Amino acid sequence: MNSEMVLFVGVGVLVLILLMGILARMYRKAGPNEALIVYGFRGPRVIKGHGTVIFPMVENCRELSLELMSFDVAPQQDLYTKQGVAVTVEAVAQIKVRSDQASILTAAEQFLTKTPPQREGLIRLVMEGHLRGIIGQLTVEQIVKEPEMVGDRMRSTCADDMTKMGLEVISFTIKEVRDKNEYISNMGRPDVARIKRDAEMATAEAERDTAILRATATREAAVATAQADQDRVIAQTASQARQAEAQRDLDIKKAEYSEQSRRQQAQADKAYELQTNVMQQQVTAEQVKVQQVEKEGQIKVQEAEILRHEKELIATVLKGAEIERLRIENMAAAEKNRLTTEAEGRAAAIRTQGEAEASIIFQKGEAEAKAMNVKAEAYQQWNQAAVVDKLLTNMADVVRALTEPLSKVEKITIVSTGNEEASGMHRITGDMTKIAAQVPALFEALSGMDIKQLMANVQGMKKTPPNGDAPKS
Repeated sequence: MNSEMVLFVGVGVLVLILLMGILARMYRKAGPNEALIVYGFRGPRVIKGHGTVIFPMVENCRELSLELMSFDVAPQQDLYTKQGVAVTVEAVAQIKVRSDQASILTAAEQFLTKTPPQREGLIRLVMEGHLRGIIGQLTVEQIVKEPEMVGDRMRSTCADDMTKMGLEVISFTIKEVRDKNEYISNMGRPDVARIKRDAEMATAEAERDTAILRATATREAAVATAQADQDRVIAQTASQARQAEAQRDLDIKKAEYSEQSRRQQAQADKAYELQTNVMQQQVTAEQVKVQQVEKEGQIKVQEAEILRHEKELIATVLKGAEIERLRIENMAAAEKNRLTTEAEGRAAAIRTQGEAEASIIFQKGEAEAKAMNVKAEAYQQWNQAAVVDKLLTNMADVVRALTEPLSKVEKITIVSTGNEEASGMHRITGDMTKIAAQVPALFEALSGMDIKQLMANVQGMKKTPPNGDAPKS
């Protein structure tokens, strides 16, 4: 049972394979560059771009190429133009079967059993005949100069015959046209001569125009160069003039600035000199004031020293003399008492002698006391003389201190007004004399003492003797 089943399946598979192989052989396909012409019990039909089943024994098929056919159209005999000139024309034609079914069936009727060379031969004969007719209607010049027109006429003339064969002319191009009588070569000679003449004339005209343009350009260049040189000279002259003017203005400005600078410098120096003189005068005045203050202080110190010395003299001389006098009196009294006591203790005879001696001692002490008083008065009078002497001695220092600021002045500017006696160095020495003359007044103002009285006292001291007697004549 199993073997029968396997056999049945194997036979079925074999039959299926055979059927598929038969169907594969029956199915025919047409490529894009061909058409399949099927003919048989169903009548002729065209298969293009797809496939169909061809039943064996009742149907058959043939392939028809749809590819472009390119071949030369070159008649062996000479072709005569409208002018009767024999020419040889070589052209290339591009022809193919139309794509519609009617044209494919028509082309199949005409060329299906023929080989490609036979088919091209038939088409070439038709096209050569039409080419001969077209060449006979044209001149050599038209054929040579207008090959596109020949191709257009060829395509329009052959269109009806090609359609009847199921074909179409894609292009028709003339490759070459020649003749045996050198008509074509001679045809171009007049044009060549004319063209050559025109070329020579054009060359001559161009050379002439070039020479004219060159001469014009040279003249214009020379004119432009001369004008440029003239402009350059003018510009240089103007520039030099402007430079000279600018230099002159600069020199003038420099001179003005220099003059202003010198004037300002002179004014500044003069102002500085005046300011220096003013400051120097102020400093001198301040120094004079300081020195006056110092002198006032020195005078006060000297006055205090004089007072101290006077008091010291009083304390040392007068008080010493008074003490000495008292001491002597005390000693005399003591001695008197001693002597009196001794005299009382001695004999009455000696009393008289003791009293005499005591009287002598008393008179001696009294004389010494008077001498001390005279000495004290002399010291008192010497105090005023010392003040006068000190004043006279230090007057030169005072005058020197007052004039010392003038020694520190570096420069004195003397402005003369015409009065020589009241100006210049006379005025300076006169002022110094006046300053020196003001020293006694300054002393009197500072000390409160009358210098004239002091001088009179000094003169009186010279005239009055120490004991108070009148001077001897």
